[in-house]
Amino acid sequence: MIEPAFILVRPQMGENIGAAARAMLNFGLTRMRVVDPRDGWPNPKAVAMASGAGRILDHAGIFPDLGAAVADCDFVFATTARSRELVKEIVTPERAMAMAREMAAQGKKLGFLFGPERAGLENDDIAHANAIVTVPVNPEFFSLNLAQAVLLLAYEWGRQGSEVPASAMELARTELASREDIQRLAGHFEERLETAGFFFPPTKAAGMKLNLRNMWGRLALTKAEVQTFHGMLRQIAFRLKKQDQADG
Repeated sequence: MIEPAFILVRPQMGENIGAAARAMLNFGLTRMRVVDPRDGWPNPKAVAMASGAGRILDHAGIFPDLGAAVADCDFVFATTARSRELVKEIVTPERAMAMAREMAAQGKKLGFLFGPERAGLENDDIAHANAIVTVPVNPEFFSLNLAQAVLLLAYEWGRQGSEVPASAMELARTELASREDIQRLAGHFEERLETAGFFFPPTKAAGMKLNLRNMWGRLALTKAEVQTFHGMLRQIAFRLKKQDQADG
């Protein structure tokens, strides 16, 4: 079974990165990825706080942006306690890890996103995810420390053990497209829509593109479906070009 990758997005304090590494190793998780850490890498404070979990940091993947960090993932969860404008399935940590174990048992690659300490994940980050994980905390004080959030999710992974439910998710039985596949498809759609003048007026273009990226992000498309979409776009472009030539 492929364990999920815990992806720290733009973490600010080395101590929290180190504490997150300890929390992961407590429950048998070793795949950490770090996106654009504020204080650079390697981070001496992270190493000091990690204590016996230093090997998690030694093998952590360091990425310049979130797109690169999730490119090989088949399904991505974003952890956030706040209400967001983007439409996503919202699940508890228990349900998220049940889903993760089912998919991991089928060889799928999973990612869990954890946002920076100051304000958490931004909408542009969440657009990369298929679903949102929300911890049922006190609504009057919902802010969790980065390492605490990692600990809660890691605990849930460990608590459920290695047994996989007899009935796996239907999606887990298919060849899911990776996040890189989805990003390429989103780029192809944006390119065609840009040519067609869809993003109008210009002042609203950024928001329209974000909504589209979010839509693609939450869909668990198969590789075959992604190729079908690419083929549809190419055929539409080909037909329109021939029609323009004939009209000309």
